[in-house]
Amino acid sequence: MRVLIAGGGVGGLALALSLHERGISSTVFEAAEQVRPLGVGINTLPHAIRELAALGLLPALDAVAVRTRELRYLNRFGQEIWVEQRGTWAGHDVPQFSIHRGHLHEALWQAARDRLGPEALVTGARLAAYEQDDAGVTARFADGRTARGDVLIGADGIHSVLRAALHPDDGGIRWNGIQMWRGAVDWPAFEGGDTMIVAGDMTEKLVLYPIAGGSTPATRLTNWVVCAQIGDATKPPPRREDWSRPGSLAEVLPHVGRFRIPFLDVEALVRATPAFWEYPMCDRDPLPFWTRGRVTLLGDAAHPMYPVGSNGASQAVLDARCLASLLAGGDATAALAAYEAERLPKTAEIVRSNRHGGPERVVDVVSARAPDGFERIEDVIAGAELAAIAGGYAQMAGFAAPG
Repeated sequence: MRVLIAGGGVGGLALALSLHERGISSTVFEAAEQVRPLGVGINTLPHAIRELAALGLLPALDAVAVRTRELRYLNRFGQEIWVEQRGTWAGHDVPQFSIHRGHLHEALWQAARDRLGPEALVTGARLAAYEQDDAGVTARFADGRTARGDVLIGADGIHSVLRAALHPDDGGIRWNGIQMWRGAVDWPAFEGGDTMIVAGDMTEKLVLYPIAGGSTPATRLTNWVVCAQIGDATKPPPRREDWSRPGSLAEVLPHVGRFRIPFLDVEALVRATPAFWEYPMCDRDPLPFWTRGRVTLLGDAAHPMYPVGSNGASQAVLDARCLASLLAGGDATAALAAYEAERLPKTAEIVRSNRHGGPERVVDVVSARAPDGFERIEDVIAGAELAAIAGGYAQMAGFAAPG
């Protein structure tokens, strides 16, 4: 069997490595001419890290990431709403990693290059079209190249060409009106140097976490995200060229000024960041199907979701491991159908949950009930209700702590 993978991101590379582990040949076709460490921070959850550890990648990730110990939800005044242990501190056998997306991608790319050989990673190859027949599938690329394989996997992101071919009437990218500003800067470690903070609400939210060691033992490369509702869902999403645009202090600082975090000067953190970027918070509606014969979708091509709950990259890894395991059975079309049946309903549920805030809905609920803060959180919301929101999401998404 030969597998063609359109897209050399986290999901596409995890699939290539997983297929190689099972003795299945694959080629990754990446649209970018040059692979660079793009993006800022992301979190990868234990259920995905367990799969990457099975591929022997835990040491490489440990060398460039932070093992997240604790997650805290706060209101905009820094008052504590909910705290939970994460990763190995929560009883998992593997960590949760806070990591620069570029470092995660680089670790996967280098592992694929070493194991599959450089000829299996083709850059400057943007998928344009495909044809399939009873014997296989032919992928056609924008530069005129073609490739023949047994199956074609579209791991080509939220703007997926293969998704558009499978679903020409798809409603397109949905923007919820929230703009995100994201950056990372070397900064003095806070709260042990391994704590993740989510503060505010879905109107204006602040996310903070370290993603790597800093220039000194007392600092960390610290990722920050500021989210603000600047529009509504009736407006079209920003143009594609406006994604990952350099951010403006004049635009982000008014939102930053609403937060009062006792242990961190958020405005100073943002001002100290040499460069940061803005992104629209977008997803797409869940699809009725991913698969037609010998082609299917994976990762953001299949189920782009709002970045709440730390699930985007993790679900792409789970897709990859599931699909590789099924393809090892030898019947390509049956494997793709079984993969869709297993993964589509689960990811669709997460997409829908994330639209309502996912586990971060705890800050929305508290903000609505106590917009000016509180004396005791118990007077605002019961612990059982908080646990149901946060714990229920973890159970649904597949990363609930054992026991």
